[in-house]
Amino acid sequence: MSGDGEEDLPAFVALHGAALRASRVPARYWESLCRKLRGEVFDAGDYFGIMQVEEVDEEEEGDEEMEEELKKKPNPGNEPCFKVIVTNENGLQASNPDSIFLIDHAWTYRVEHARQQLLQVPGLLHRMTNLMGIDFHGEIPDEGSIEQVLQEMWKYNQTYQLSQGTAEEKVPVWYIMDEFGSRIQHSDQPSFATAPLFYMPQQIAYTVLWPLRDLETGDEVTRDYAYGEPDRLIRKCVLLPWVPNEVLDVNCFTPEPSDEHYKAILAENKEKLPVMINPPVYDKDKVFKVFTDIQQVLNNLTHPRFVFTDHEGEADILYNFSHFKDYRKLSEERPEVMLNQFPCENLLTVKDCLASISRRAGGPDGPRWLPRTFNLQTELPQFISYFQQRDRRGEDNHWICKPWNLARSLDTHITNSLNNIIRHRESSPKVVCKYIENPVLFHREDVGMVKFDIRYVVLLRSIKPLKLYIYDVFWLRFSNRAFSLDDLDDYEKHFTVMNYAPGVTLKQVHCEEFIPLFEKQYPEHPWTTVQANIFKAFAELFQVASAKPAPLGICDYPSSRAIYAVDLMLKWDTSRDGKRIMQPQILEVNFNPDCDRACKYHPTFFNDVFSTLFLDEADSCHVTCIV
Repeated sequence: MSGDGEEDLPAFVALHGAALRASRVPARYWESLCRKLRGEVFDAGDYFGIMQVEEVDEEEEGDEEMEEELKKKPNPGNEPCFKVIVTNENGLQASNPDSIFLIDHAWTYRVEHARQQLLQVPGLLHRMTNLMGIDFHGEIPDEGSIEQVLQEMWKYNQTYQLSQGTAEEKVPVWYIMDEFGSRIQHSDQPSFATAPLFYMPQQIAYTVLWPLRDLETGDEVTRDYAYGEPDRLIRKCVLLPWVPNEVLDVNCFTPEPSDEHYKAILAENKEKLPVMINPPVYDKDKVFKVFTDIQQVLNNLTHPRFVFTDHEGEADILYNFSHFKDYRKLSEERPEVMLNQFPCENLLTVKDCLASISRRAGGPDGPRWLPRTFNLQTELPQFISYFQQRDRRGEDNHWICKPWNLARSLDTHITNSLNNIIRHRESSPKVVCKYIENPVLFHREDVGMVKFDIRYVVLLRSIKPLKLYIYDVFWLRFSNRAFSLDDLDDYEKHFTVMNYAPGVTLKQVHCEEFIPLFEKQYPEHPWTTVQANIFKAFAELFQVASAKPAPLGICDYPSSRAIYAVDLMLKWDTSRDGKRIMQPQILEVNFNPDCDRACKYHPTFFNDVFSTLFLDEADSCHVTCIV
């Protein structure tokens, strides 16, 4: 048997070595792990047992110490309280290469499917309520029990994500370990470590468990629920789901990050800033050669002063879908070549950066046109303090967790559960934004009052001077169910992006049709006034984004041009003089947006874009200059 293991080990390490190293699984265990995975050997039962800890009777003398100990060891979920102990009569030696164990996963899912699976998968709800100590005696899943599991599961959830595949396949996966794994308690001085491992040959994920020191019979098996986090305050925050605590003494102000923060982002993006160049001057009749990999441009750009070329080296304009990185080389060798991107534009298009630079307009709370936003990686204590203060004041506490850099509402979750938000931080870098609890709604005759958002296409011609245009047509997206602050995982009630969801109705209303309908529903709010406020917010955003030199702001590169899609909603607010107003709320800024609808209904769209950005001939185009 061990001979087979030795033969298979190089192949196993080739597939899984990187993951094992990243999880710090000692190499002495790898051969045994390989063997146990291949043979599906679950031998933890030979070494460990689950013990139920009885409630301590307060009147019994001498039990105070034990009671204190129990308070320190939070059990995930409700009573009864369990712990895992070493039962093998010889104990367990960390130096023994076989001292590594597989833990099976009882439930693996993506958050958006959790409710549906609890309803439909036979026996799942029963197993989860048992595991979490929730009363459930019926045979048929009931809403109350499902709701309790959806709340409690954040004390049990673990996560991993696949590094390959489509954007959808890379959305984090959550899992709950089996009864044995889920009973392992937290300790700041853990006796064991755990890590998820995706076993390629079976395409199955397991959790591996290994000792950090030698243990004797009766010793407790514990792990650190905040593994790898050295900062005491962050540990306290991360452990909040199991050890309730208040962090109200933390100042919830979030000033703009330091210059070093932006320099680190530039380095991480591997973007090389351009050298200074003079703005290129072109003949007034010049025909520009365009190199592009965007099909919508190839199909729809028909202006006589632009022709396509397959040779990047002879192009006057590079109009590419993927991010351009080496501006230095381009600026040194071909400064006259224009392109559809600005250095450091990620400060607008990545959600944590958008929130950071926006604080230049509104101070630590941010401007009125951006929902209050916290970076969960760097501003967790401030967020928890803010959440708990709102909770104390009885204010609405619905929040939306978004990945920094994914579009189409992927891995985006609405919740009023602090535990849920804290745990989401473990899956992928996220921001948490105040969910708009009082949106301006639109009456759909077939459905009722629904959420809607608006997309404007913004054309950035230059940074110095700042020159910004808006395409005259805007696009609308609607929810499919009447809005209310419940059923937070009901996609068609709370989200508006329907064109990527299979089998879902996409309601389309053209902006020319929308304006009179909107004004009929809200006669005191003429669209010209609403739109003027929207444009004012856009102007402010681009002013702060370009207020500082790169990498603290968008780089002033004379050969750069760009189009962005800005998505926003309207919310009810009160002006400084006490009037009820519709306040624009910028949700995100998208680089190289999908212009399919634009081209379909407005065939001159790309002719207008190219004329405005590359020919400086905006007067005859469907655009409005706002800066």
